[in-house]
Order: sequence, then structure tokens, then C-alpha cells
Amino acid sequence: MRTIQLDRVGSTQDEIHQLAEAGEPDGTAVVAREQTAGRGRRGRHWESPVGGVWLSVLRRPTEAAPPLVMSLSVGLAVAHALEAVGIQEVQVKWPNDLLVNDAKIGGILCEVRWHGDVPAWAAIGVGINVENPAPSGVIGPATSVTEHTRERIAPGDVASSVIGAIRSVPLNLTTLDTPAVAELRRRDWLSGAILLEPVPGGVCTGIDRTGALVVRGPAGTVQQLRNGPVVVDTTIVRTAARQKRLTSEPEPS
Repeated sequence: MRTIQLDRVGSTQDEIHQLAEAGEPDGTAVVAREQTAGRGRRGRHWESPVGGVWLSVLRRPTEAAPPLVMSLSVGLAVAHALEAVGIQEVQVKWPNDLLVNDAKIGGILCEVRWHGDVPAWAAIGVGINVENPAPSGVIGPATSVTEHTRERIAPGDVASSVIGAIRSVPLNLTTLDTPAVAELRRRDWLSGAILLEPVPGGVCTGIDRTGALVVRGPAGTVQQLRNGPVVVDTTIVRTAARQKRLTSEPEPS
């Protein structure tokens, strides 16, 4: 499997789609030092300066997992990859963000192209802040790999770890398996959060096998959200760091 290193591109996702059309095999990856037209979900601009990891991996599943299952499966794999290079306690924010200490460190974009009812390929895009300045325009706080490691970790080392993880993700699952659901329960940043939108006053209670965000409304009605984003009431929700302190420190007498 080859990894193509580029200096400056519009979007690694676009590069992967072009390579896929030309017949590149499963596992081919594109890594860029800088993107000028990087994008996230719903076509949002993704600032991608030098110093970060901006990459896409071509996958050719025989059957494509539903979008939420695919995104969350990749999210867990990338969390493992970041922890393999020294980042601790990476959390997944439904449906496609990665956080450390309540700040965004990266995001995921999965795009599938079809031939009729059969998937032709999937382009798995990942952006990770490594030693680049915090991107502007990010909703909420942002962080980077360098803020959470004692020694410098080169962007190339982070990219290699992430690419290896994505190449091994099974993308033909129709639902999340039991280990993935259990791991998401541990990594779910939204667990216990109070929402402002789209369910005002709703409490996030977990992620189910279909990848849906389970929310209990103020009247007790349970809903399964399948489309993001969600807006959290940050004046009420306890942060992950505070939750950890509350469970590890004795209560004052």
C-alpha cells in the first residue's frame, strides 16, 4: 500500500477520489503538509496549515457501513492511533470529532461513492492538530498533539499511526459491534450533556449500535438522533475533566 506525500493541495479528499477513479487499490493514502480547500462535514471549510496532519485514505469495501457506523468506527481507530503516539484519554464527540481534555484535536470526514447500489470506494479524511496554531473558526476550544506530549512528535509519525489504523478498520459492518459500543460508552464526550439543539433540555445518554445519539427529552421521551450537529448547553454540562475529578477526589468534609 502506498502513501503519497504532497506539499500543498486543495483537498486530500479530492486527491483520493481522483486516484480511486484511476483504479488505485484499497489502502492508498494521501498526506499533505497543507490544504488550501480542506473541508469537514456539510462542506464546512477546514483550516489546514503547515504543522498539522491532513490526510485521506482510500478504502474499497464490498459493502459500505451506514454513515454513522463508518464515522464512529474510524473515530475509535484514530483515537487508538493518537494514544499509540502518547496522547492520553482521547474522546469521541458524536458524530465525527476527537477531543482531548474537552478541546478539539481532530475531525473525520467519510465520503462514499457508489456504482448503483454497490459502493465503489470510500474516502476517509482525517485532520489532526499537531504543532500547527489552533485553527480559527472552530466552535469551542481547540488543542493539539504538542500540548499533550512531553517530547516532540513529528506530524509524519502521527500520520503514519493514523493511516495504519484506518487501513485496518472494517467498513462493511451494518451496526457497531459489542466491543465498539462498550468503548464508545467510555469515550463518549456527550454522555450526560444537556442540549440546546435539536432537543432543548434533552440529556445525551449514549450511542447505540446504529451509531445514533440517544437523547432523553425533558418529558422522558427517548429519541435517536442520526444527523448532527448538536448544540450543548455549556453552562450546565460537566466537562470530562471535571467528571474525572469528581469521581477520583474525595468529597470535602
